[in-house]
Amino acid sequence: MDKLSIKDLEAYIFNKKRLDYNVSDMDHISSSFDFLTHFAEDKIIYGINTGFGPMAQYKIDEHELEQLQYNLIRSHSCGVGKPLGETYARSVMMARLNTFMQGNSGVSLGVVKQLIAFLDNNIIPEIPEHGSVGASGDLVQLAHLGLNLIGEGHVYIDGVRTPASDALTKFGLKPLKLELRDGLGLINGTSCMTGIAAVNLIHAKRLLSWSIATSAMINELVGSFNDSFSEELNATKLHKGQREVAAKMRSYLADSKAVKDRGELFADNAELQKKQFKKKIQEYYSIRCVPQILGPIADTIEYAQMVVENELNSTNDNPVVNAEIGNVFHGGNFHGDYISLEMDKLKIAITKLTMLAERQLNFMMNHRLNDKFPPFLNAGKLGFNFGYQGLQFTATSTTAESQSLCTPVYVHSIPNNNDNQDIVSMGTNSALIAQKVLENGFQVMAIHLMALCQAVDLLPDSERKDLSKNTERTHGTIRQHVVYFTDDEPRTSSIQSVVDLIKEKGSEL
Repeated sequence: MDKLSIKDLEAYIFNKKRLDYNVSDMDHISSSFDFLTHFAEDKIIYGINTGFGPMAQYKIDEHELEQLQYNLIRSHSCGVGKPLGETYARSVMMARLNTFMQGNSGVSLGVVKQLIAFLDNNIIPEIPEHGSVGASGDLVQLAHLGLNLIGEGHVYIDGVRTPASDALTKFGLKPLKLELRDGLGLINGTSCMTGIAAVNLIHAKRLLSWSIATSAMINELVGSFNDSFSEELNATKLHKGQREVAAKMRSYLADSKAVKDRGELFADNAELQKKQFKKKIQEYYSIRCVPQILGPIADTIEYAQMVVENELNSTNDNPVVNAEIGNVFHGGNFHGDYISLEMDKLKIAITKLTMLAERQLNFMMNHRLNDKFPPFLNAGKLGFNFGYQGLQFTATSTTAESQSLCTPVYVHSIPNNNDNQDIVSMGTNSALIAQKVLENGFQVMAIHLMALCQAVDLLPDSERKDLSKNTERTHGTIRQHVVYFTDDEPRTSSIQSVVDLIKEKGSEL
């Protein structure tokens, strides 16, 4: 396979595109396995004829070598917590497969073919959330994947939990026969944290696009001045992300007549003579500073994507086989610090994005701040009906949870494994917490979008006609899922409907 990008991965895991690979890829994998088989005949190679971790000092008898690989898979299949969702589990399989495609792992061709069969038939492994310290690879989670490949444990078929043995029979597959170092090869890598991180980045990019769209919408709805996202202003700051966010806001609002040019502020000469101006000179920061707030988030996502793509296309095993020069190298490519650090940065960035959405929502809720809309965008009878008051509570509490989750995991190393693993990455924990922060971000963004669309409907026709086509398009998209309301009714299902919508694809910027 060619180098795998996040965009490629999106097609494989979301759209279930069938895998394509070259014969040369398979030949390279076979050559690596054949070399390792002969190389290990008269040598001590970690994980082939030794124990694992601190028990590597014990040599394994030849007649026990294959059973050793099964013992490794079964002993480490001890994860707990919820199983990874389908998208994440597919991404984990793709990440592990792509590592093997580098031809440096020394696994048998059967491992690769079984992974491809699982992906092509959409057999979803049952991988628990908890178990990895992210240093000798994602040992526990990947052991559960290996367990399913050998026909043990449970998998999911069309969302139904099914014994792995039954699933293999259904699709005409046989349990994987572990050879040489297949068990170690399956579990000794960063593919669980990397698979989760890749999906996180896909969702982060979608959420960022909605944040730019909603920020443009609120500028329209309150009739702000356009110089805060102008090319001239943002060109004086040398950050790529800021300039890109401002450019996307300008594109979104290109045909808007609702945003104002700064020259309109004092078009009336009489206004200039006053000691106190009725018109607001500058907007609140949550409206005026969008490029400066979202710009670093865009840059963080872009850098994280580079790191995750590098990890996806790396060999993250131990030991590493190099058949071309005829040697095996022992080291620590399984250490997950790259992913751990980027996922910590991502969760901080997405929390800030969520805070921006919550503050913009608060501006729309407070009639004393926006000086334009009824309290809580209430289209009913004030005092009798409550508008978006309850929804704001949900958005605020959800934002607060994300803020509490921003403590870095990257520096939370706990030695274990008889102190063999004396400093670890906790990369999978970092990726999982980032996943939670992203989910929170989508929930807050869904409420914010609903509120902005309510505000659009509250505008008089004379102002509504000045809105950009993009705002009307966004309004129309949300209105297919959530109606304008005056009466008080439960809104949980409406929020989830919008969450599902905006997670599926980004705003069309």
